Amino acid sequence: MSSIELTSSQKSILSALINLYGEQEDAVKGEAIAEEVDRNPGTIRNQMQSLKALQLVEGVPGPKGGYKPTSNAYEALDIQRMDEPADVPIYHEGEEVEGVNVDGIDLSSVHHPELCRAEIHVQGSVRDFHEGDSVTVGPTPLSKLVIDGTVDGKDDTANVLILRIDDMRAPDEPAEH
Repeated sequence: MSSIELTSSQKSILSALINLYGEQEDAVKGEAIAEEVDRNPGTIRNQMQSLKALQLVEGVPGPKGGYKPTSNAYEALDIQRMDEPADVPIYHEGEEVEGVNVDGIDLSSVHHPELCRAEIHVQGSVRDFHEGDSVTVGPTPLSKLVIDGTVDGKDDTANVLILRIDDMRAPDEPAEH
């Protein structure tokens, strides 16, 4: 599929649809998307028409209807769609966050621990996380890595948290491979 250029508004609407669809695994009403992205439901309906034309969204008619993301939607936002994703929990201010799963962890500046950052890619919304919040990620399935950090930034559209790493640990025993 050729690369589709989406506006930031289209990306955030599509991202919200994918997150909500992942939670309920059923058609998502335009009102729910509007609430998630803090926009007018009429704006959402208009944007959905263009996203349908791009084959990123399909409409489901009827009282239980709404919108569903197509596989092209996941590709357009570069989101991996897994049948049974590994369960990697994330904790916000000490409380486990429901409906959110860690998708990937990118570490940067590991040669300079005082500058070490982690990009935490999640399935689910990062809207409730704010700069300065305490976050714990893990343990990861194979290495049992646990990362404690402080939110340094975030990208709501891509569902990415940027953490300043306070502590990172894994058990001493060999990892399961």
